[in-house]
Amino acid sequence: MYIFNSENEENTIQLAYTIAKVLEKGDIIVLNGELGAGKTKFTQGILKYFGLEKEISSPTFTIVNEYTKNNVNIYHFDVYRLEDEEEFYAIGGEEYFQNGICIIEWGELIKNVLPKDYIEIKFNKNDDNLDFRTIEIYPHGEKMNKKLKNLNIEEIK
Repeated sequence: MYIFNSENEENTIQLAYTIAKVLEKGDIIVLNGELGAGKTKFTQGILKYFGLEKEISSPTFTIVNEYTKNNVNIYHFDVYRLEDEEEFYAIGGEEYFQNGICIIEWGELIKNVLPKDYIEIKFNKNDDNLDFRTIEIYPHGEKMNKKLKNLNIEEIK
């Protein structure tokens, strides 16, 4: 596990931008945290790395937004409104996993659907400082462990 202290939205975007450098087709990022904790800002940082930061919109009402640039597909899910994991299967959600980079907000709701290799990121708000977030990063599986070891997450600001 890695812990990153974000002092503002720009720190969160920079963290995501740095993690995006090691992402490739088939990688999955699961974002967990309460409303307004920074999940969409984090996604903005990933899209920024791929030159898509102006395209971002929250997929709350569409379940998934798709972005493509330079033959890289990025799928941004918000599974908050799904009834259960079966509904994720019904929309063909798992078929996206092999076709691009998947970013899944509220991913804890479909935990049993996820493959063994993914990165889980938990956003924790601070009651004393509304801009501050403690971001916990958990690599799941050998592949993701290796990817994150190559980054200097502690040095990002």
